[in-house]
Amino acid sequence: MTAEPPDPGAFATAEFTETVARFATGVTVVTVRDGRDDIGSTVNAFASISADPPIVMVSVRAGSYLAEVVDRQRGFAVNVLGAQHKAIAGRFAAEGRPSARLLLAGEPHHRGVRSGALVLDTAIAALECSVTRRVEAGDHVVYLAGVDSLPEVGGLPVEMSPLLRYGSRYRTL
Repeated sequence: MTAEPPDPGAFATAEFTETVARFATGVTVVTVRDGRDDIGSTVNAFASISADPPIVMVSVRAGSYLAEVVDRQRGFAVNVLGAQHKAIAGRFAAEGRPSARLLLAGEPHHRGVRSGALVLDTAIAALECSVTRRVEAGDHVVYLAGVDSLPEVGGLPVEMSPLLRYGSRYRTL
């Protein structure tokens, strides 16, 4: 049984967007190795779902090129960003952005062993994932994915802060 969606006349989309923007989220860059190129996007709809087995959730805009390539490749990398990655988050969120390789030019990175996707060496954490389920949800697609590996990255030094999204802006602790 599926729940009935709320009456869309009860509130405006902008009101909903403002309301959920009051929930602080971490910021990630999801990357996928495509046969033609590497692509990626800033994603703040990411969560750990299960520890045993390890499963995460990533939500991306339906119809986006990222969703198209994830559907085709069935795997991706998640790069958890720190406060020092604000510019990278902005680059990967920009419309009409170029290849992920170009966006990471000058940033130390490597390819994940399992997915072949780009992994930022200075990320707080990174995960390589394989899609196990795809769920259409409104204007987004939710991917449930098993975690295949935890690539070695810079980690979280005590003095490093995570990059957060709050009030429709990037923020740090």
